[in-house]
Amino acid sequence: MTYHDEEWGTPLHGDDALFERLCLEAFQSGLSWITILRKRPAFRAAFAGFSVPAVAAFTDDDEARLMADAGIVRNRAKIAAAVRNARAALELPEGLDALLWSFAPDGPRRRPAALAEVPATSPESVAMAKELKRRGFAFVGPTTAYALMQATGMVDDHVADCFRATAPGAAG
Repeated sequence: MTYHDEEWGTPLHGDDALFERLCLEAFQSGLSWITILRKRPAFRAAFAGFSVPAVAAFTDDDEARLMADAGIVRNRAKIAAAVRNARAALELPEGLDALLWSFAPDGPRRRPAALAEVPATSPESVAMAKELKRRGFAFVGPTTAYALMQATGMVDDHVADCFRATAPGAAG
């Protein structure tokens, strides 16, 4: 509830902040979001506060340390993807923030009336996932990309009667 009320759907900027959300969305794949939120402090400690340069410098020993950390989700492929994604993020001339936000849709759109109307993907999330993969990122399919877009305010999928709705009948 607190995450929804204070964070979800709020525009978020900064390479490290967006890297954290990208990682957490990937770790959430196949799990409940509450599981990830409960482990968030441990994730932050284990992944050096999600500092892109710090995670990019992780070694095989760091990955082994993470696999032994019961405070996080211990999935070898997801841990390796987080390190790979940090390295890929460092290679982006425009930075992770600029790349991700370049996929935010322009202009208002109809606010969903009910949760059943909230999509799992969008043309923009499909394009974002394709571009991230082209640039060397992993665990970034269209559904994960769309969840990232929702979480970071690139799209606003608060239902029409939610107190967090930014404008009646429209989303940005």
